[in-house]
Amino acid sequence: MSTNTVSKAQKAVFNDAVRGLVDSSVFTGVTSYIVPVPYSFQGSNFGYTSGGLTPGLSNVIDKFPFASDTNASDVGDLSVARYAAAGQSSSENGYTSGGNTPTGTNVIDKFSFAADAYVLATDVGDATITTGGRAGQSSETDGYSTGGGFLPAYFNVIEKFPFAADTNASDVGDITQLKYVVTGQSSADNGYTSGGVGPSAPTAPSTIDKFPFASDANATDVGDLTVGRYWAAGQSSSTHGYTSGGATPPSPTVKNEIDKFSFASDGNATDVGNLLLARARVAGQSSSENGYTSGGFTGPLTANATIDKFPFASDTNAADVSDLSVARNQSAGQQY
Repeated sequence: MSTNTVSKAQKAVFNDAVRGLVDSSVFTGVTSYIVPVPYSFQGSNFGYTSGGLTPGLSNVIDKFPFASDTNASDVGDLSVARYAAAGQSSSENGYTSGGNTPTGTNVIDKFSFAADAYVLATDVGDATITTGGRAGQSSETDGYSTGGGFLPAYFNVIEKFPFAADTNASDVGDITQLKYVVTGQSSADNGYTSGGVGPSAPTAPSTIDKFPFASDANATDVGDLTVGRYWAAGQSSSTHGYTSGGATPPSPTVKNEIDKFSFASDGNATDVGNLLLARARVAGQSSSENGYTSGGFTGPLTANATIDKFPFASDTNAADVSDLSVARNQSAGQQY
């Protein structure tokens, strides 16, 4: 049997042989086997910030490198200018789904990470509801959007669309509360929706919901943020979810807290640091080593261009490392 010519069933046996669980002689003649790298939500190359308010509607797709602290550059346009959209990332493409316009939109846009030229996103499907204020999550195979609202309506929908085909999203479950301007995180196995605001405003729930990627099912309440807030950014390391910035009602009062919660066990978040500048309506990006919080606002009718970075390896404050190409808030975040 030659290198890498093994079936799916044989791969399982091979991996058991590596762990010493079965006699490795069953793979006599196989000199090597490359085990696929497990799926990771984090990017290793670039972060993206798409859409938002400047305060006018924006269709800009910004890109900034993870390897160096350098300002973002405008590398493309969405098919529909919008704000408060959800961001998703596959291994090859970024997605910006739903969002608010004067009437709202259900468009799911896709743009290539590999393109060197200016990128024009394409409309590849429709969300199940026409609204913004949703959180985005990504598994290895699908993009997810959760919650949302277009006042006075609030939603608890979990919807899913495949990365392998350009098609509409489908409703696959519910989060535990009706709420919008929520924050999303992703582990290898589960999606998370944290914070937000709902019909009970002026209070903001601190709930952290979890739903499985392996099956279409409702979310469960698995913990709480240190303070209930909305309009925050979400980031994900391989082991923890992060919620940074945001606002508390009714003012709103902008926040600078960076919360962290474990993927390995269900529990409450802890406050592990601060953004350099307290702000809300921010977008989140994740590299394999750092979390990024981009754009946002410090108060009504203001837009910010700051890109903050904080390390996953230690609990510490974020640093201002660069700027977006144009100041804006309520953008979507992606990573590659």
